[in-house]
Amino acid sequence: MQSKNDEQIKHQVGSELKWDTRTWNLDIQVDVSDGIVTLTGVIPSYAQKVAALDAAHRVRGVLDVANDTIVKIPHKRSDEEIAHSVRKILEWDVLVPDTQIKSTITDGWVELEGTVNTLSQKEDAARAVKNMAGVIGITNNLEIESQIAKPEDLRKKIEEALERRATREADSLRIVVEGGEVNLSGRVHSWRERRAVLGSINHTPGVKRVIDNLRIEPYF
Repeated sequence: MQSKNDEQIKHQVGSELKWDTRTWNLDIQVDVSDGIVTLTGVIPSYAQKVAALDAAHRVRGVLDVANDTIVKIPHKRSDEEIAHSVRKILEWDVLVPDTQIKSTITDGWVELEGTVNTLSQKEDAARAVKNMAGVIGITNNLEIESQIAKPEDLRKKIEEALERRATREADSLRIVVEGGEVNLSGRVHSWRERRAVLGSINHTPGVKRVIDNLRIEPYF
């Protein structure tokens, strides 16, 4: 498959941002150099900042994205209001252990602390909070408290998870497990496939941290 030049990627990222209903009305500038996309501009919510990042990554040929957009809330909420909303959203989310999580809000920035049982719960907690009005960013300091599996058993579970999902990149991945830490390297075709691989690993019990050294190479 023929590779794209930077100008083609820039045009397609711009089109993807206009196509996505979460970002279509935002004034986001796009620059591309050697397949690396830089996004700039002022946007009204953290959720839309994340949506812009996802939109850029969906374009084939994009290797990395620098999301330099700035979140500026048009109707600012107090930190106390945000704190009450964070507590409610965590209580309502059945996928996270809300009583094990506490939050600190400073000028709209949410810091999550405490313990959860799996890496997927850590990600689910941040995902629940990111769409809230008034949030300008999230620091996820949640720690994973689970029984440490033997490295060989954990590696086997990860390989089985990838096989069940028929991930075509599985053969090109190198998985090194030490304690509950998984060092992942190799190459994938796209950001979507990268996320699929990481999702398979993050849901594996016993995984506490993933070091993501995957390379996106669209044309291998």
